[in-house]
Amino acid sequence: MTVLEPILPNVLSVRRLPAADPHVLLAYGADPSRHVSLALITCDQDDPTYVALDEATKHAAVDVVFARSFYAGAAHASGRNSGEILGILAAPNPEELEHGLRALLRCLEHDACFYAADTSGTVTVFPHVVSAIGRYLAAQSGLREGEAMAYLVAPPMEATMALDAALKAADVAPAKIFPPPTETNFAAAWLTGSLYACQAAAEAYAEAVVRYAAEPLDRRFR
Repeated sequence: MTVLEPILPNVLSVRRLPAADPHVLLAYGADPSRHVSLALITCDQDDPTYVALDEATKHAAVDVVFARSFYAGAAHASGRNSGEILGILAAPNPEELEHGLRALLRCLEHDACFYAADTSGTVTVFPHVVSAIGRYLAAQSGLREGEAMAYLVAPPMEATMALDAALKAADVAPAKIFPPPTETNFAAAWLTGSLYACQAAAEAYAEAVVRYAAEPLDRRFR
């Protein structure tokens, strides 16, 4: 597999509302009859944060009630603490919220991140494999909890070419494809299959992104 340089995500803000106002709960998708506490997080990498939010649902009685990427990405954020995404966990009490938040932060620190696909770091790729998705990604993808998922993201041209390579490299099927542009002007796909197949697809995807980033022009146009 191509050896890629990790680009670690920066968590920009983490705040808690132990007893959120019911109007705030409703506005951000929570259910005041079940939820009391909220945890808010911003980060400069959106897709790793989606994975980390899902991870939280595996370790605590928390729900992902809000998760949105910001338009144009972290380089064009609205403020220094805005980053690329706002994610919100809701829980029935502050203690449960802490368990979920710890799992989320561990995932961002040790597991999920983008990688540089070229020496300058101007092309990045997210060839991440979730070995067993939690409640959040299951609901978003239409898959069952516990299924494996290849979560694949890259810039538009590279992502399109790499998706074709990934689908041909392994026995996987699309759960969802996100053509460009996404809010951050990337493209993405969620592929499902066995864990081995998802890993093979992610490797093929990463290798294709590196290859196309290095040679963006077809030989016929040189």
